[in-house]
Amino acid sequence: MAKQGTGSGLVGLLSADEGSLADQWIDSVVGSLKGRISKAEVGRELHELYGALVEALRAGGTDAQSQEMSETRALLTELSRNRARQGFTPTETAISVLALKRVLEPALNGGSAADVAAYLELGRLLDDLALFTLETYARAREEIISAQAVQLMELSTPVVKLWDGVVAVPLVGTLDSARTQVVMEKLLQALVETGSEQAIIDITGVPAVDTQVAQHLLKTIVAARLMGADCTVSGIRPQIAQTIVALGIEFGDIVTKATLADALKLALTRSGVDLVTRGGDQR
Repeated sequence: MAKQGTGSGLVGLLSADEGSLADQWIDSVVGSLKGRISKAEVGRELHELYGALVEALRAGGTDAQSQEMSETRALLTELSRNRARQGFTPTETAISVLALKRVLEPALNGGSAADVAAYLELGRLLDDLALFTLETYARAREEIISAQAVQLMELSTPVVKLWDGVVAVPLVGTLDSARTQVVMEKLLQALVETGSEQAIIDITGVPAVDTQVAQHLLKTIVAARLMGADCTVSGIRPQIAQTIVALGIEFGDIVTKATLADALKLALTRSGVDLVTRGGDQR
């Protein structure tokens, strides 16, 4: 019975001048977001949330994790994901819930002890809902960051068709296990789609080559060879050449070239293309 009484007090607190309280809540949240989202959108979100919260309290739900609060949690999940996608901070997201506490403070002026008790109970409930909002926001941000990382990896490992039968993979940045897998998959797919027999892996944009990077390169080259493609590694700068020698890295029978142009020239020659200079001499 005590729980029902507390719930009735919360309903009474939120139902008193409901329209005005909801509008004040919306104005407070819009102000905190500094015009980065329209008042109409905030109004739609918070009117739905306000109504769901009141209905949950009327059903006896005073716990943020209760069954009665399921609709409220669903709306907060949607709000949190929207804020995460829109680039808002965790504080700006949580304030969408916590601002209701400030809006209700003036209603306590001259209020009874029961009103104060109801406000404190509602404050604890809103704190729990704000924590739920932050947890949902954090998960949404992690999902977004993971998706962006995959997209960046895809964009940073393009496979370019340079000539009929010749494809190249210009690598930029560090080559780790995850990226090696992407490079390998995209290169093999390109070999199948284009029917190419010559592949160039250009490491001009790779800042340094150590034993681990060399192993990743070798795995990619072996996979390409299994597909019937001859591989050439280009972009071997003097500093990288010295590092490879110092580390004792063996490239075996893998052909290396200093520049992408040299590697392309070799690949075209292997493909049976006659190269002619401006002067007319064949190469």
